[in-house]
Amino acid sequence: MAFKGIVLSIGELVEQAQAEPSSQGPTKPDDHRLLHTAAGEAADGAMLLRRGASLTDVWRFGIIQALDDYASTVRRGGIRLGARFFDDEPAPTGAIEVDAAFAALAEHLAERDGWEAPTWAGQPWRVTTGWYPDVIAWERDEARRTSPPAFRQRGIYITPRGLERA
Repeated sequence: MAFKGIVLSIGELVEQAQAEPSSQGPTKPDDHRLLHTAAGEAADGAMLLRRGASLTDVWRFGIIQALDDYASTVRRGGIRLGARFFDDEPAPTGAIEVDAAFAALAEHLAERDGWEAPTWAGQPWRVTTGWYPDVIAWERDEARRTSPPAFRQRGIYITPRGLERA
């Protein structure tokens, strides 16, 4: 079968790509679109739970992923864009621990980075009791003493290393 398409030069391809804005992902360093949201990360966490993932897995692939995506958003678009990462309320995931952790993360980052936490983060049902995500038994005393207030107030205990990725 013989090729019957149009052959474009490299210059023509570049010109065509620049004329058509990307529908996904940043097109330049100052692109201020949200690529991810906490609500989307929570939906992914809910899917993992439905498939039988552990709470530790959802902590790593939901909460910590949200932390990484928030940090990336802030690097790309600044604190105001980062705050928008938490604008849409995450739907319940099926695990109160995870729901509480998304609220704690939003409040913690708002306090740390100087923006107002979203209203949904203060909902009284987003609380659990005595969850130590990704904390080994001998570190539990340290986690109870050093967990950031937004997490501790929701019954979630982590060590300082628990959020050091951001």
